[in-house]
Amino acid sequence: METEISEPGSSSISEHSPLTLRNKDKKVRIAYIEEPPFYWTDENHHVKGADIELAEVVLRAIGITSIEYQLTTFDELLPGVQAGRWDMNVPIFVTHERAKNVAFSVPVWSLGDGFVVYHGNPKSLISYESVMMRSDALLGLIPGQVQFDAAKLAGVSDSQIVLFNNQPAAVAALLAGKIDAFAATAVGNHATANANPELEAVPFTNSKAGKAPVGAFSFSKNNHGLLQAVNEQLQEYLGSADHRARMGKYGITRTEIDSVVAGKGTK
Repeated sequence: METEISEPGSSSISEHSPLTLRNKDKKVRIAYIEEPPFYWTDENHHVKGADIELAEVVLRAIGITSIEYQLTTFDELLPGVQAGRWDMNVPIFVTHERAKNVAFSVPVWSLGDGFVVYHGNPKSLISYESVMMRSDALLGLIPGQVQFDAAKLAGVSDSQIVLFNNQPAAVAALLAGKIDAFAATAVGNHATANANPELEAVPFTNSKAGKAPVGAFSFSKNNHGLLQAVNEQLQEYLGSADHRARMGKYGITRTEIDSVVAGKGTK
């Protein structure tokens, strides 16, 4: 699907970028998956979300006039951008292994994990370790995501893990009683619970070294021009009043923003 980008509003971003001199068609293709509140397709087939809005604000500022969205699966995000099937991916967690294959932008958020469980949390699942300690607990995960590695590191056995291609499938299984919890970001889980009154979000109370992992847009390592232009604008825009207001609409607050804009303050 494609959306024409309107003229920039009162954003605080500069509109000068090296990309405007090199990108003749001024069109960018972005791949996304279904994970509210970061990115999703609404009932009118429009692509929405906090990271979608961030991408559009930044791309407008560097002279892009048309964005084409490509819905894909999580395991196709990195191979797809590497192969040039699209120009950039929506933000995902930055890891050392992923950085071997793609170029990441500067970080745009920092997010902790959590579970979505059936209302009342019948099996008292509050961490990956709590799943490991209950042999009858089944945990829904998406292969390739950081939550899968975290669960395995905590000792969750293969027999307790049920894999899904995407978040909607995992949520449907949770609602049907086929799994006891689904692991994703705490912010995303709140959006899922708000959309499904039968469910509730359980954020984890601790994280490694007290720091949550960061996420960023990703690009082919050959796409230096777009990466440079996006980074230039992100560094100016992240942490601004406009950025915070836009993200706040989706439940992304200082908790998720401040650590990636440390020292910048609010513009």
